[in-house]
Amino acid sequence: MTANTDFDMVMIGHFAKDRLVVDGHGEMAPGGGVYYGGVALRRIGVRVAVVTRLNPDDFPLLDDLKQEGVPVFATPAPQTSGIENIYDSSDMERRICKPLGFAGPFQPEDIPDLSAHIYVVASIIAGEVELPLLKSLAQRAPVAIDIQGFVRVREDGNLVFRQWPDMEEGLSHVTYLKVDRAEAELLTGLTDMVAAVHRLAEYGPREIVVTQSSGVTVFADGELHQAPFTPRSLAGRTGRGDTCFATYLGRRLTGSPQEAARLAAAVTTLKQEQPGPWRGTLSDVEALWANHDSQGTG
Repeated sequence: MTANTDFDMVMIGHFAKDRLVVDGHGEMAPGGGVYYGGVALRRIGVRVAVVTRLNPDDFPLLDDLKQEGVPVFATPAPQTSGIENIYDSSDMERRICKPLGFAGPFQPEDIPDLSAHIYVVASIIAGEVELPLLKSLAQRAPVAIDIQGFVRVREDGNLVFRQWPDMEEGLSHVTYLKVDRAEAELLTGLTDMVAAVHRLAEYGPREIVVTQSSGVTVFADGELHQAPFTPRSLAGRTGRGDTCFATYLGRRLTGSPQEAARLAAAVTTLKQEQPGPWRGTLSDVEALWANHDSQGTG
């Protein structure tokens, strides 16, 4: 894969080696927004490349992405990032997150000279992408960010949510913003989600994607679009937001915000039913929609 290759999307973020603990039973699993998002994007036909950092000992973990047809540009780092996600199976919505490692900030030289329709900052921990690099990426193409990678901070052996000191300037360079409901409240101090989204839009993002347990809400062109999650289980809860945002952006390349929200909600519904990235097909999405239509829940 040579430089200057055109992609639909280039995703930048740490590939993670996570530990998932449910009811005290833990297992290691690949993770990170570039992993969940990259695989899902390929499954809906998007040409995506991943730029990441991790310890060379863990480079074999990247084979999963490559086998899906995702070119990976990896920079060696002293550590591989990771998060321990601790759940109680009775409530898979709530989790305790602890850092297991941090691969360090991306440097300008880590980013290959690739053209893309959207650059996606799919970082998982604050400090991966700092303001100067974010501004540089915005000069290449419209930028999408998941706010978790700017407000989820390593502090005393825990991951905690803190204000993004550079938010006002940072968001002025962002076209697509993803937040969850709690993050929207943290950043704006507003408990009303619609009011919070309008406040965030004042900083510059043209489209804002909000995820919560019930579904996805998109604010675009002054309008709200909503689509529900309807999973039969939450066995694949980890990676929900990553999958939703990536597939929303993927469909926005060719479709309207409403169409993109509907596809993202369907893919995320299916993803939540099974651990790991979504490896389904658009036929599976069509089947889900048909089932909803027959039940009158679409």
